[in-house]
Amino acid sequence: MDKNTVIKIANLAKIDISENKVDEIRLSLEKILNLVDEMNSINTDNMHPMAHPLNLKQELRKDEVTVTDERDLFQKNNKFTKDGYYKVPKIID
Repeated sequence: MDKNTVIKIANLAKIDISENKVDEIRLSLEKILNLVDEMNSINTDNMHPMAHPLNLKQELRKDEVTVTDERDLFQKNNKFTKDGYYKVPKIID
């Protein structure tokens, strides 16, 4: 990668880069591209995708009801209820 390529990429990305930073950015981009090439050269045919880089297991809990239905308790002091529902003004004609 040369200076002109870095300047062209910066122009396409609408990034303003000063002249004294072009060489530093060029070296950084070359390192990134070399790392990507190195990762692409590894054979991953028999590898399974992982959801997390650490092999963690999600502990599941039993699907049990822990909260009881208290609808009647909440609605007992409200006069705008009927058959377990709250009565509201009609909005759509």
